[in-house]
Amino acid sequence: MKKLKVNAIIHPQFKNKQQELTNIIQAYDALTTYIAKGTRNTIKLATLSDGTQIAIKSFKRPNFINRYVYTFLRKPKGLRSYEHADQLDQLGIKTPKGIAYFEYSSNGALKDSYYISEYIQADITYRDIDEHQDCPQRELVLQKFVEFTFKLHEKGINFLDHSPGNTLIKAKDNGEFDFYLVDINRMKFNQEMSFSNRMKNLSHLTTNIHDIEKMATHYALLIGKSSRDVFIKLWLETIKFQYRFYKKKAIKNKVKKMYYQ
Repeated sequence: MKKLKVNAIIHPQFKNKQQELTNIIQAYDALTTYIAKGTRNTIKLATLSDGTQIAIKSFKRPNFINRYVYTFLRKPKGLRSYEHADQLDQLGIKTPKGIAYFEYSSNGALKDSYYISEYIQADITYRDIDEHQDCPQRELVLQKFVEFTFKLHEKGINFLDHSPGNTLIKAKDNGEFDFYLVDINRMKFNQEMSFSNRMKNLSHLTTNIHDIEKMATHYALLIGKSSRDVFIKLWLETIKFQYRFYKKKAIKNKVKKMYYQ
């Protein structure tokens, strides 16, 4: 069997930890503390010798075709995550600091890949305020979240996975909040964020019409439009997004049933 080829990119601040990071990746399967465990990707927690807690995301091994796509035509998800973390940092947008990217390939095709970042212990995510009406300071958090999203749009950032669980929220001592983007491999930078694009981006977050009204009111003040116009557009985009989401889900379930019959 041909030996796997390893390629590693280490952030300059962590160059002195390269061997330690390599050892952790090699022992990834033995790590027992999960941050997230899914059917596609898993995220585990580890601690460096200096006490730094890190999150290691292991991406699902790509299928036969995508092994070559990610080698020759498109950057792998982990590499995009590492590069996007640096771009966000330069733009003043918080995300867990990108520490390293590792990939293993065989016969010129990608097999396994890992993205390592600092571990951020969130107080809440948007999903928490969406699901819990009694969430502490709910109205204030919702308003600040809309302001944060507006900031992304103003900087030409289109976060394609702007979904309820992909923004970590931490309360600060001064009553403000820090927002950290995660799952950042699907992003577009320097994009013209038209009003339509902005509403499409916001439409991924909730179907709660009362929250959509509040979001529209906050966003309207920031963009200089009437809250009615913002609400109508955001509500329509939400309906369209939900339709596409469940239609796609139904098709996937139908294909699975056909495959496993």
